[in-house]
Amino acid sequence: MLWLNNLAYTYLGNYPLIMYFGIITYLLLLVTALIPRMNRWGWTRIPIKYHIRLAYLTAVLATIHGLMAISGYIG
Repeated sequence: MLWLNNLAYTYLGNYPLIMYFGIITYLLLLVTALIPRMNRWGWTRIPIKYHIRLAYLTAVLATIHGLMAISGYIG
């Protein structure tokens, strides 16, 4: 898991890649949660298939982010 640790702490700009993954994951989580609310309030009409796809993408990115974080403590 050394390669994943090296990838996680590769700096893009002033911050490591793991931080960017965390921010993107959190923003995707917020957007995924807001889709049903925006549809209910009548602001948008985003189909449920996009909500489900965003949920899968959020789960994948959260898993990668978690593995990157754990790789710092393993071997």
